[in-house]
Amino acid sequence: MARTEAEAASRGRLSGWKLATISVVVVAACVAIKTLGTAPAAVAQPPRQAVRPASASPPVKPPADPPHDVMAIVNGKDISRQQLAQACIERFGEDVLESLVNKRLIEHRCRNRGITITQADIEAEVDRIAHRFKLDREQWLGLLEKERGIKPEEYKRDIVWPTIALRRLAGEETSATPEELRRAYETRFGPKVQVRLIVVSDGGRAAELHRQLAANPDNFARVAMQESEDVNSASIGGLIQPIRLHVGDPLLEQAAFSLEAGRVSSVIQVDNQFAILKCENHLPARPTPLQEVRKELEEQIKEEKLRDVAGSVFEEVQKTATIQNVYNDPTLRQQMPGVAATVNGEPITMAELGKECLARHGKPVLEGEVSRTLLQQELKREGVNVSQADLEAEMAHAAVLAGVTNAQGQADLKTWVETTLQQQNVSYEVYLRDSVWPSAALKRLTRGKVEVTAEDLAKGFEANYGPRVRCRAIVLPSMRRAQEVWAKARENNSLDYFCELAAEYSIEPTSKTLRGEVPPIRKHGGQPQMEQAAFALADGQMSGIVQVGDKFVILRSEGRTTPVSVDANDPQVRQILQQDIFEKKLRIAMAETFEQVSKRSRIDNYLAGTSQAPPAKKAAAKRRRDPAVRPTAAAR
Repeated sequence: MARTEAEAASRGRLSGWKLATISVVVVAACVAIKTLGTAPAAVAQPPRQAVRPASASPPVKPPADPPHDVMAIVNGKDISRQQLAQACIERFGEDVLESLVNKRLIEHRCRNRGITITQADIEAEVDRIAHRFKLDREQWLGLLEKERGIKPEEYKRDIVWPTIALRRLAGEETSATPEELRRAYETRFGPKVQVRLIVVSDGGRAAELHRQLAANPDNFARVAMQESEDVNSASIGGLIQPIRLHVGDPLLEQAAFSLEAGRVSSVIQVDNQFAILKCENHLPARPTPLQEVRKELEEQIKEEKLRDVAGSVFEEVQKTATIQNVYNDPTLRQQMPGVAATVNGEPITMAELGKECLARHGKPVLEGEVSRTLLQQELKREGVNVSQADLEAEMAHAAVLAGVTNAQGQADLKTWVETTLQQQNVSYEVYLRDSVWPSAALKRLTRGKVEVTAEDLAKGFEANYGPRVRCRAIVLPSMRRAQEVWAKARENNSLDYFCELAAEYSIEPTSKTLRGEVPPIRKHGGQPQMEQAAFALADGQMSGIVQVGDKFVILRSEGRTTPVSVDANDPQVRQILQQDIFEKKLRIAMAETFEQVSKRSRIDNYLAGTSQAPPAKKAAAKRRRDPAVRPTAAAR
């Protein structure tokens, strides 16, 4: 159903989190301020289920047709609007159709109730929302387009209008009670607790971890990285957003606020998972008088209540409507050609569906169609084909790499395909076309061009089984700051002080949390400057400043690891290395092949407004345009 931008804010903040996961309970501290705009970038997650204005209201302009019937030309071959629209429907048709149905449902209810939403209403709502986030309208609209890819007209048509429509359909005025106001104020401005979190699904394992951590709380970050099942927080030593009052699970909040700094909680069960918290610090309440923010908090509470009422209204609209999904019914498709669905007897045509799909997803789908066309042309030029056997081999290879195999170690193709289709939410045909075929095509084009040499094997052996340097690292954003920190570390050349500097100054979250500790550095790992600096250090020695990309790194060696005791000539070891190195070199070769094909092609993308030509053709075009570079008659 259509949702307000406030709800979109909450969903944006919880993107990727399962409701059954304890992390949701903790991170839900962010949700209570979803309508207050403390972080506009996080709020810019408008819903994609759009609603078209009712005929009773001055409509916001629908997406205009692209200016060309030809969407792109690839080396002289056209990609038509119809072809692109069909490709978009194949990939996104079901989701877009659902949103079109939702548009029509609310449009009908507005028409029946005589509700009119003017253009002035829409513009005023945009201004109000922008003001709430302390931005002017141009900044707000620019932020939506830059961070979420939502154009201003799309935002007004698909998000602002349904927000107003559902609010008016709800038709209820709500106010905040003193208790609701108090709780909202405490959530927003009250005290918080900075904690680390470990989540496991086994109660016995949670109890064992608790015994270890209660005895040695300083190991909490390391154990979180190794044991916690919540990947997002585990990657930074269990750190999560500070816990606030009146937001998530009461047991977690109670445990967090009762802990002293440095202490570990008991095991807390939430649903089917088990959590352990460690208190890092208690953050005091913000000294903001209630009277200064009362209006803002009251508006937040009011909108939350209205959203709940609007949700009930939409459920009622759905229950009382007659909807036929023609798109998913082969029989209905034959009976009603050209119709995607009907809402209360009114059709949504396939042309409308294609137009909406094209407006929402045309650019990325067109990029894929251009790439596919380039590969098809190159295969034809090389005189090779992608067979069904190639496609099956590619799927089997992906299954083996992912560990989806049977008892004999062979690819379990059926399980792999079923899992992939479910995860990607695509049909088998789209999966073959978008994922399998391009990879198989590039492998055909690079066949015979990849070789694993003796030098590759030697480097691979050293990288995987050779010694590594245990280091602490401080990652800094500029040479000036790196020089300041390096000078401090030189003045006090102790490990503890280096760790303190890493915790204070490093901008890399994981190593900062672990006081500069990073995985041991190996040779031939892809960062030659870092590797050279690390392997040049003696135990306890500090490096100079090493530039890696746009970052600056200071290392301090803590010695080397012991090489793995395996025979470089062991056939099994050589086979593992051979396969690993070949796979990596093949992927590099495939990327280089596609880049070469693309560079020597003429591509005119009218939807994106871009054009490219091979260097030789560019030079020829320049000569035609510029008389000064044309050859004279004598020269000719």
